[in-house]
Amino acid sequence: MASWYLGKIRYQKEDEAGRLKTINETYLVDAVSYTESEARLYKQILTEASDFSVTAISRMRLADLFSYEEGEQWFKAKVIYFSVDEKSGKEKKIVNYMLVNAEGIQQALDRINESMRNFLIPYEVTDINLTPILDVFPYSADEDKEPEIPANMRPLSEVMAERAQVAAIDAEIPAAEAETAETAPAENA
Repeated sequence: MASWYLGKIRYQKEDEAGRLKTINETYLVDAVSYTESEARLYKQILTEASDFSVTAISRMRLADLFSYEEGEQWFKAKVIYFSVDEKSGKEKKIVNYMLVNAEGIQQALDRINESMRNFLIPYEVTDINLTPILDVFPYSADEDKEPEIPANMRPLSEVMAERAQVAAIDAEIPAAEAETAETAPAENA
């Protein structure tokens, strides 16, 4: 299950009149901890200002996230599941929050219903609210891959082995010169 963190950043941008304007933006990040979420925010977010700062990180409880190709705005929906308690026989309400991107509230409701159409337990969508979230960064297995070594670089182990070979050769040359110097005068005599 994903752990979602809401990250808020702040940076300054120059407007048309030449004045500095403070910009606040909110992003949602799938991460294991607060530290990882902050690191992923710095890695993922590209702004016009290179000097942005993360001002807040908070955990966001989400049961599910429905992402669609089209839809610029993110809506948070409160969905109540109705189940029956087996012991007492009373109806139990379970509250969950879901996030969906859409163009408007009606489309968000339609997308939630579409995504949950195979859900067997009865549910009711009670609230749908527009969030300030600009983008969502789910976890990707590609992020864990080691970066490729550029063609002009080699692993450190290869470089160290090469240096050791050069040092060994350099140590042999003076010894060989010393031997030839000792034997050379004896031949001339």
